[in-house]
Amino acid sequence: MSTATSVYLGELRVENTHHKSGNKYITDAPSDNNGKGEAFSPTDTVATALASCMLTIMGIYAEREGIDLKNTKAEVIKEMAANPRRISKIKIDLTFPKDYGVEVRKKLEQIAYSCPVFLSLHPDIEKEISFNY
Repeated sequence: MSTATSVYLGELRVENTHHKSGNKYITDAPSDNNGKGEAFSPTDTVATALASCMLTIMGIYAEREGIDLKNTKAEVIKEMAANPRRISKIKIDLTFPKDYGVEVRKKLEQIAYSCPVFLSLHPDIEKEISFNY
């Protein structure tokens, strides 16, 4: 069984449906590439997936260790390059609700850098990650 189905709706808009949950989201071409920019672009979803993946796997560790990461926030900035048009840089600023001490901070950062999305992104994409406690 496939993971998801994407359907082109016209006007540079795509509806994406996750098979297991039925959840849907829309992507639009960005306004700087002939689109309306009324939703995440496909490249926005890639950059945001990195932040979401980092938060998720840190959350798995935190829940197992009894650490409260609730309200940890990631601000995502995506930069594009031309010729060919592609993601050139993803900057993520992670802000934690409190300081967890040196050992926990080291572990959280190690886990973030081992997230499957981070490891799957092409090495030419610059990844700038900051951790703010």
